[in-house]
Parts: sequence; structure tokens; C-alpha cells
Amino acid sequence: MLNELHIENIAVIERADIQFQAGLNVLTGETGAGKSIIIDSISAVLGERVSRDLVRHGAEKGLVTAVFDLANAEEWLAENDIEAEDELIIQRRISLDGKSSCRVCGNPVTATQLKELGSLLIDIHGQNDGRQLMDERRHMEYLDRFGTLEEELSLYQNEYRAYVKIQKEMEQLSMDEIEKARLSDSLQYQIAELERAELKAGEKDGLVARRDLLRNAEKLTEAVDEAFAALYGGEENAVAFAQNAEYYVSRASGIAPELEPAAAGIHDAVFALSDAAETLRDFRECLDFSPEEYDQLESRISLLNKLERKYSRGEEELIAYLDECKEKLDRIQYADERLAKLEKQLSLQAKRCEEAATRLSQKRKQAAVLLEKRIVDELRELNMPSVRFHVDFAALEGKTGFDAKGCDRISFVMSANAGEELGRISKIASGGELSRIMLAMKNVFAENDPVATMIFDEIDTGVSGIAAQRVGEKLYSVSRGKQVLCVTHLPQIAAMADAHYRIAKEERGGRTYTQVQLLDRDGRRHELARLHGGDHITETTLASAEEQLQSAESFKAKRA
Repeated sequence: MLNELHIENIAVIERADIQFQAGLNVLTGETGAGKSIIIDSISAVLGERVSRDLVRHGAEKGLVTAVFDLANAEEWLAENDIEAEDELIIQRRISLDGKSSCRVCGNPVTATQLKELGSLLIDIHGQNDGRQLMDERRHMEYLDRFGTLEEELSLYQNEYRAYVKIQKEMEQLSMDEIEKARLSDSLQYQIAELERAELKAGEKDGLVARRDLLRNAEKLTEAVDEAFAALYGGEENAVAFAQNAEYYVSRASGIAPELEPAAAGIHDAVFALSDAAETLRDFRECLDFSPEEYDQLESRISLLNKLERKYSRGEEELIAYLDECKEKLDRIQYADERLAKLEKQLSLQAKRCEEAATRLSQKRKQAAVLLEKRIVDELRELNMPSVRFHVDFAALEGKTGFDAKGCDRISFVMSANAGEELGRISKIASGGELSRIMLAMKNVFAENDPVATMIFDEIDTGVSGIAAQRVGEKLYSVSRGKQVLCVTHLPQIAAMADAHYRIAKEERGGRTYTQVQLLDRDGRRHELARLHGGDHITETTLASAEEQLQSAESFKAKRA
């Protein structure tokens, strides 16, 4: 639930602190007073895209802070390694350059993360939802969501993806003979060239190291010869001197035992010097090479460099590419045989898709019966007593009779008045009827939605009279299970509020300011009178407002 909203330097709102309550929260005010700015601020703090135009003129930055209950957010917080105590605090800061920063419980997050979190907290419904309802491409989505058919749809889509995979492989194999011959010749040439090279992983590094060694062979030979001579050459060398020292210290240690460590150290030194001399001798032998070896190294390295440049691949990638070429050539050479096998597989997979699509369609039709009844019941409560609502199923056209979503083409059709034929919602429903249909559907879908807060932004467009009264009662009914925020111009809806906020705009010092005020009962009475009669409030409009409040209170008492 949304508990608090702090707005600072957003459009015409310099500063506002709103304490929202459980139940039905209604926001009213003159057109342009700033009601939509409050909704925009909530959208911003939920991660929606923001513009620098949102920042109040003359301010360096805008700020929106929202405080929620932790319900529905615990798992997200754990996944994102964010700790929260008793409440969830979200903050969005918007700069003049259009950049923004987001924080959750003091931790910086991205707008994408914030949007993901926001989808768990609030569901915002505006006038645009009516246009979505008229979009028949969305009707299947609505039905699947109502019927909680995610698992059945996923099972079908797994089968469909397998079908598409086979289909794509067949398309790759199905080429004309000229293209097949051209590609076959190209692959054979590349395979022959790479096989002649006899590529080995890691070979090039070893070749380069050996070549660089041979380039400096003369200097190395001279240095190694001098070092070997000093260690082991002639009668006077380091090893001989060390052996003499070992002999005399060993004799001395027989008389003076304290010299035994020195004798052992010299003994070890003799072996170390001898090993070093052998290492130098072996290394010296590897420096004996012929000019032909150096030329062979250069030629081999040049060939490897040429192949790497030609195929834009490294040494190990060339080896993998050779295997890839062989595999492609095999597929081409045995394409007809493979195609025959794939055709059988495709036929079998098509049957599996058809069976899965039929099962999904049956589930949809079962859900459709329930949805039709629920929507009709809801709409009759919204003063549409003669309404008929039907989920129309048609077989999907095309060669296979199925696509990524199944084998159905689904559309919602209705008749708003007695005696009228069923027709498309976009053709049958007026603006007010469309608003009520949307509200009815949202109420039905909300039963399977864990989001705790719903916002209706002027969803009552085109509604008046008794229909407006029914919409207000329906919003109140929805608010018994969820927190509801509603922006409205209708007194019938405002009268049903548990908490009523008046949004007012005023000018001070040549600047426009918006104030948000939580109304007491008398304030509500005057605001309802204003909604009835405009600024000219009379005793008659006040009496009418009082009567409306009492009627709303009576309705609530009966539902308690």
C-alpha cells in the first residue's frame, strides 16, 4: 500500500506531502490544477520514463519520494540485496538535463530495476486503457490472464518453438542447385586450405618464441659459453673450487663439529653449480641450428598470419572454423536425405503443436464462459442491465492453423442495449460504456493480481447520472480488497471516498502553486457542491452534497 508521497519542484507543485489511506482515496480539483501531475509523480517514482520538463521552472531538480508497505516487495529486495526495516522508501530525483537517479531504501538502483519493483506495488489505469481494450490483439492476453493459463500457454509454446526450429533448419537446407554447388565449392576450397596447414592449438606462440630465440643466437651463444667456462671449463672453474672447498671443510668439521652446517652448504652448492652447468650445456646445444630452420620458422609463421588475416580468426578459432566448414559441407552433401528426415519430424511436431493448441483452446473456452458471466455481472452492477458480453473464438487461418499463441483468434464482442446485435467493442460501446467495461474487467482481473494499490486516472470519462453512481459504488467495492486512488470530476464518485483530497491552484508573486489538502467532512461537502455547481455554491448545492454524502455513508454501512 502507498502510505506517503512527497513531491518537490515537480511542474506547478513546489512542495506537497500527501498521506494516503487504505480504501478509496479520491483526488478532485479544477482542470489544470495538478491532479495529473500527482499521477505523473507516482509514475516517475515507479520507474517510468521522465522528462526534464517535469522539473519546476526555476528549480535545479525535482524530487519524488514514496513510502510503501513491504508487502509484495520482500522477494525483489532480497534478489537485489537491499535491506528494508518496516517500510519501503523509493526516491526519484530528476535533473534539468533530463537525467535522473533512483534509490530504494537509500540504495542506488537503475530505472529498469525501479520499474520492475513498481510493477509489484501499483497498477495504474488511465484513459489509454480503454484504447487497449478496443485493440483486439490484446483480447487473448486478457483472457489468458483471467484464466491463469500461463502454464498451459508455456507448454504449447515449447512445442511451437521446436516446430519453428525444424522449419528453420529445413529452410537452410532448401537451396537451389546452383547455390548449393557454389557453396559446396567454396567450403571444399576452405577445408582443403585449412587441412593443408595442419593447424595445431598453441603452435604459433611456440614458433614465434623459437624464432625470436634464434634471432639472438650469436649473443646468446657467446654469453652461455663464457658462463659455462666459468662454471666448468678448464682446471680452474667454479665447480672445481667448490669441490676443493667441500673437501677441506669436511676435514675441518671432523675436528670442529660446528663447521658441519658450512660443509653441508658447500656440498649443496657443488650440486647446484653442476646442475647449472649441465643446463647451460643443454641450452647451448639447442642453439646449434641451420639457416634452413630459421627460414622454415618464418615461412610457417607467415602462413599462419596469412590464414588469420584471410578468415579474420585466431589460431584456435581457425581450427573450430575448419570443423564448422566440414559440418556445413556434410549438411549440403546429404541435404536431400536430411530434408526427408526433417519433413517427417516436422509433420510429427505439427501434430504435437495441434494437440497442445487444442488443449490450450479448450482451457481458454472454459475460462471464456466464466469471464463472460463475471463481466456481465459487473456491468449490470454498473447500470448496464441489458448488456451482453461474449468471447468470440475463430480458427486461425493459414497453412498450419496455429502460430506462437495457439490456434485461436479471439475477440471480445458485446451488445450494450437490448435488441442490438453483438459487435466489436470499438463499434458498439460509447465512451462512458467503454469506461465501465474497462472498470469491470479491471475489477475481475484484480482478483488474480497481488498488486496492493490500483490507480484510476479519470477512468470515469463519459460517465454521468446513475452510471456515475454505480461506478463510484464499484470503485468503493474494489477498495475493500485493495487500496484505490481515483482522479475524478464526478461528485457521485467523490462521495464514496474514504479519504478525499482537493487539488487547488493559486498564484502568488507571479508564480503558480498547487496545494493538496485532505478534506474533513465539511470540506468534502463544499467540494461536492463545487463539483455539482461550479464556483457558485448555494444552499441548494450544499444540501444536495450533504444528501449525497449521507447516501454514500448508508451504502457503505450496508457493505460493512
